[in-house]
Amino acid sequence: MAERAANVTLASRIRKAAARRDYRPADVSPQRRVQRRYSMRLWSVRHARFLERLYGVFADAFLLLHPLWKTVGYARVEAPVKFVEKRVKGLLFDCRMCGQCVLSSTGMSCPMNCPKQLRNGPCGGVRANGNCEVEPDMPCVWVKAWEGSRAMTGGDAILTVQKPVDQSLRETSAWLRVTAEAAAERERARAGEPA
Repeated sequence: MAERAANVTLASRIRKAAARRDYRPADVSPQRRVQRRYSMRLWSVRHARFLERLYGVFADAFLLLHPLWKTVGYARVEAPVKFVEKRVKGLLFDCRMCGQCVLSSTGMSCPMNCPKQLRNGPCGGVRANGNCEVEPDMPCVWVKAWEGSRAMTGGDAILTVQKPVDQSLRETSAWLRVTAEAAAERERARAGEPA
C-alpha cells in the first residue's frame, strides 16, 4: 500500500483532475450528436436523386396550397409548418433551421453541418481520406455534397455560388419562404412583368 502511494505524484494527480475538468462543448460537432441522425444524413446523400424527386412533388403541392397560406396568412401558419419542417428535415438531414435551405443544390448534404458552416465548398483542410479537419472522424460535408449532387438530375446547381447566411431568417420555415417566392414569381410571369 505504501508502495502504491509513493508512485502517485502531484503531476499525476493534476493530470487526472484536469481530465475531469476539460471543457467539452455540448452539441457543437456532428460527431457528438445523436448517431442515428448522422446515419440518416449519410442515407440522405446516398438517396439524393429519390429525395430530389420527392421534394419536387412536395414543392409543387405546397405551391398549390399558396391560396390557402395566403388566406390564412403566412405569419399564422409559420409556427405549425416550422414545427413539422424542423422534425422532418432534422431527422433526414440533421437540419440546423437556417431558413435558407440549399439542400437541392448541395446533394442533400446540409452545409450548416460543416463545423465551419461553409456555404460554398470545402475549406482547404479536407483530409486525404475525405474527412473533416475539425472533426477527423466525420466525412467532409462538402465531399458528401459533391457525391450526392452527382446522383441528382440538377446536380450542377452545386456550382452556383450561394449567398452568405442571413441570420434574420434563422428558425423560420424555408418551405414557406420558397413557396411565397415561387408564387410571387408565377404572378409576375402571368402579369408579364420582368423578374
